[in-house]
Amino acid sequence: MQIGLDFNLVEDLVAGVDEVGRGPLCGAVVTAAVILDPARPILGLNDSKKLTEARREALFDEICEKALSFCIARAEVEEIDRLNILHATMLAMQRAVEGLHVTPKLALIDGNRCPKLAVPSAPVVQGDAKVPAIAAASILAKVTRDREMSAFELIYPGYGIGGHKGYPTPVHLEALARLGPTPIHRRSFAPVRAAWDAREGVMESLI
Repeated sequence: MQIGLDFNLVEDLVAGVDEVGRGPLCGAVVTAAVILDPARPILGLNDSKKLTEARREALFDEICEKALSFCIARAEVEEIDRLNILHATMLAMQRAVEGLHVTPKLALIDGNRCPKLAVPSAPVVQGDAKVPAIAAASILAKVTRDREMSAFELIYPGYGIGGHKGYPTPVHLEALARLGPTPIHRRSFAPVRAAWDAREGVMESLI
């Protein structure tokens, strides 16, 4: 099946599914599933990473208003640490598709693998630049997660979370080494585990 940026896909009740947050050291992985309405096209859909923050915010509201159905789901830090990031992402995608109030005939998943779903599914590499519904899902997921990271900036000051969104930037790694992990850091990720072990070592030396 050849897939392009084609709204004919929407007519078949195609759900687009995407995730944001596999690479960060902290916070949940957030997913979204979207079924677009062919009668209400949304201009300017694109891979969320290629859009400005202001444009993503505007499209977020338009997608929520015009989509036939959408669901934003997640897997929490505890689930990421227990399952590993890949399986947690698949779980979050399952939750997003299952949360749709309209059952899609097909779910197109951004990437090279699909979660186990009750509906037919197919992976689409770089799907957020090819399939309108996946682009819409990428926007919902990214805006949602970015907002959460900005809120965590206020709860856990000093890490720069609002800027780097949890990704392992030099600023984040330095703060992690200096301040230690927070409850939202993923202990199964090597830099966090190293910072946690270092802090445990300091605590033991004080006992």
